Amino acid sequence: MAVDLVIEIENTAGALAEVAAAISDAGVNIAAATCIGPGEQAELHILVKHAEAARHSLAISHLAVTREREVVVVDVEDHPGVLADLTRKIAGAGVDLDLVYVATRNRVVFGARDLDALKAALDGA
Repeated sequence: MAVDLVIEIENTAGALAEVAAAISDAGVNIAAATCIGPGEQAELHILVKHAEAARHSLAISHLAVTREREVVVVDVEDHPGVLADLTRKIAGAGVDLDLVYVATRNRVVFGARDLDALKAALDGA
């Protein structure tokens, strides 16, 4: 199961390095990351398979996961129109996305309140 962990960090030099080190110290691979927040605080989204180990290692490093949830990760080919095709399928199913980012190895991460409907819309994608 792919899990999106949200960690609120100070938007300072080295903050991402501290989070990445804590997660790697747990032996957990970061499959994707995105950071939002041009101000003093930033919201860091980290995609991992082993959320419990990552969460524990972050806590030891005095970094807290503020939210976490299961997300859908889709393998895609890297060419024009792929994201448009996927999001048309999702929209056609009436699913409102609230999270999208790109992961390693040509994958796209999707989040929605109705995860079951999202999975159904992407079934076979």
